[in-house]
Amino acid sequence: MAFDRLEAMRAFCRIVEVGSFVGAAEALGVPKTTISGQIQGLEAHLGMKLLHRTTRRVSPTTDGAAYYEGARALLDDLDELESSRHDARGRVRVEMPSPVGTGLIIPALPDFAARYPDVRLDIGCGERVVDLVQEGIDCALRGGPVADQDLVARPVGNMRFCLCAAPSYLASAPRLAAVDDLPAHRYLGFVFAATGRQHVQSLQRGDQRYVIEQLPAMRFNSAAAYVAAGVAGLGILNIPRAEAAQHLRSGALVEVLADWHLGSMPISLVYPYARRLSSRVRAFTDWATALMASDPLWR
Repeated sequence: MAFDRLEAMRAFCRIVEVGSFVGAAEALGVPKTTISGQIQGLEAHLGMKLLHRTTRRVSPTTDGAAYYEGARALLDDLDELESSRHDARGRVRVEMPSPVGTGLIIPALPDFAARYPDVRLDIGCGERVVDLVQEGIDCALRGGPVADQDLVARPVGNMRFCLCAAPSYLASAPRLAAVDDLPAHRYLGFVFAATGRQHVQSLQRGDQRYVIEQLPAMRFNSAAAYVAAGVAGLGILNIPRAEAAQHLRSGALVEVLADWHLGSMPISLVYPYARRLSSRVRAFTDWATALMASDPLWR
């Protein structure tokens, strides 16, 4: 088989970005043996060692790091040149919090698929904050402040919250007519899986402010499990309005203390600073941004 320098460059760049041959092979959809052969061919062609290999990680040599910068820029320019002559096509890997995925993006995907039939989405939904560069993710919708200086962050919306409980819980619980009644209730806490920190919610009504600081009766680090606990009648929970909507409509949950305004969490669209957006990634980011801006629960 003839040596394909461009494919070898793509393989090398992905190895540097994800830190392993196996991860690069999975991201590119080729066997690991193919990746190994491409790197051997590229190093032989260049006459230099590009990668340090250990049992736990692969990292670029000094020459490899310099070669990566040039190869990445060249491949980005080539992808942009080719995509400008065609409709958006190819795979886009995107990550997002579960409430954003289930409450906004996934229900609207038939529209995206109709507009961009040649774009294949690989969507991850969860509470884990992924490393976009290391894991080969093209872009992400992320909640909360974005402190990573290697990422471009574009504010696109807000995740609004509400306090809810199951009718079965409220029927047997103490009276709940004011925020001062909350300490007498079972409050369910949510913990961010990545940091182990509990989400602390504040309520606002005019000039009044109340912070829910009581010790939770139970804590969860999965959005699905957290909502399930509330529906099961285990206590009061604080969830995104978009996630609560279907349960409020069905009567499985009811909103409590609705005259108080709960704080919201900013949602940003993020992507690696050093990576130029291809037409396929731009197609998704523009579509998702417009979708969020058009929805009153998120804009």
